[in-house]
Amino acid sequence: MLIVGAGACGLVAALAARAQGAEALVLERDRTPTGSTSLSSGFIPAPATRFQHAIGVHDDTPDLLAADILAKTKHSADAHEALRLARAIGPALEWLADAHGIPFHVLDGFRYPGHGRLRMHAVPERTGAALEARLLRAATAADVSIVTEAHATDLFADTAGRVHGVRVTRPDGRTEDIGCGALVLACNGYGGAPDLVRRHIPDLADAIYFGHPGNQGDALRWGDELGAEARDLGACQGHGSVAHPHGIPITWALMMEGGIQVNTLGRRFWNEHEGYSEAAVAVLRQPGGIAFGIHDARLHELGMTFEDYRQAEATGAIRHASDIAQLAADCALPADALAATLTDVQALARAQGTDAFGRHFTAPPLAAPYCAVRVTGALFHTQGGLLVDDDARVLRGNGTVLPNLFAGGGAARGVSGNAVWGYLSGNGLLAAVGYGILAGTAAARV
Repeated sequence: MLIVGAGACGLVAALAARAQGAEALVLERDRTPTGSTSLSSGFIPAPATRFQHAIGVHDDTPDLLAADILAKTKHSADAHEALRLARAIGPALEWLADAHGIPFHVLDGFRYPGHGRLRMHAVPERTGAALEARLLRAATAADVSIVTEAHATDLFADTAGRVHGVRVTRPDGRTEDIGCGALVLACNGYGGAPDLVRRHIPDLADAIYFGHPGNQGDALRWGDELGAEARDLGACQGHGSVAHPHGIPITWALMMEGGIQVNTLGRRFWNEHEGYSEAAVAVLRQPGGIAFGIHDARLHELGMTFEDYRQAEATGAIRHASDIAQLAADCALPADALAATLTDVQALARAQGTDAFGRHFTAPPLAAPYCAVRVTGALFHTQGGLLVDDDARVLRGNGTVLPNLFAGGGAARGVSGNAVWGYLSGNGLLAAVGYGILAGTAAARV
């Protein structure tokens, strides 16, 4: 079997195939596999795991995770698909830990927007790059063959839709044709194709693209040529807190634990607890497409537990101020407006009140010394894609399956509905790892 893409989806699919005794060859277009997984936070939501039990969470279930997914999408995601992934992901993480030594733990102390339980799993480094590195080491130990600088550019299929191989283009222009018994598309979505983004996600057409440039919609193109069904192409993961111009994502835990966002007028403009994906659109609608995340020393300590935040601190993206006047001056914000905003937020926090945007304040009030980071909105990756069945096999528009074609991660239709606001934290890696293990197992049988 061939797998296109060596991110989380492709590597998990390869490991699952090896567990079934199948040979798996992974084709990776880059010299070093990174892709969207390395650019992500590396956090994977999963219910009913022993890692949750270790921190005292004993009441989570796949049904509860699926319900949270559907609630975030206002029930526009497919309920069966949400439950399919919710049931697959917990056993997948425990298998990766047991069979391949990948150490997961659950982030505690705060919950990401829309999640009813503490269920966000991460490797100790808490980065996507570390997750990718650990999966690569596991793949190497399992004798998975990974060919780098091998860009799959064409598929060969017969009139029945059975894929017989792919054409690979090398950096020097040479091509190779490689046959296969089954093919897994783990090459993400179309975030790197501006024309497709403008067509399907116009609100983020001018956003910084923070994903892999190789995400050009190849899976969509190949699927269309074979008569496959694609759905929810307006779905995506945005991020409304990317340090600008540094290009470093700032953890949304700061917002969930009491931080706020203000625009260049020094005023808040939305409910920060709605989620970091829709924050991208909210921020880009502000003057200049710029906002400032405001937090304090307490939240700075929380931020320093995340590698991305530590990088932002090291590069000077985090600004520190002893009082509101210095904060306003350092950020070139109107002092009076910023002071009024912080006064209002502090009063809401002391009273545990709800503001006009619908945000309920429960965390301690922000207090001097303060921190700020200049941010903008970004597109991380798309969530719409090819429709798949319970084995991650690609479906035609009439509901029949393509005989030996599988898809996962951003190449498959995810569970984020059809809009930027439907993304529940972790949905990307949920679909990557969940569909990776389903596709790898089923493709090995084929």
